Amino acid sequence: MTTIEKNILDALLELEHTVRATPTANPKPSLLPHFARIDSLAAQLPKETDPRLLHYLGKKSYEKARLWLEGRDGENAVGNCRSD
Repeated sequence: MTTIEKNILDALLELEHTVRATPTANPKPSLLPHFARIDSLAAQLPKETDPRLLHYLGKKSYEKARLWLEGRDGENAVGNCRSD
């Protein structure tokens, strides 16, 4: 796993944690900074990055991207896209 991929995984896990905490949080946290960070990191991935990861991130399929980065892509359900 590259440094950028590790940073993306960390950002995805942080987003997931924030989403889980949202129902009881007061005030509700903004998720926009998380999305911006993930988008910024994804833009730094080299062109030779696995097309599945690029697809997941491009389609905002963050759970699928997380599973892929964790080496658990086989757990991903087939989506509406032909390449999912």
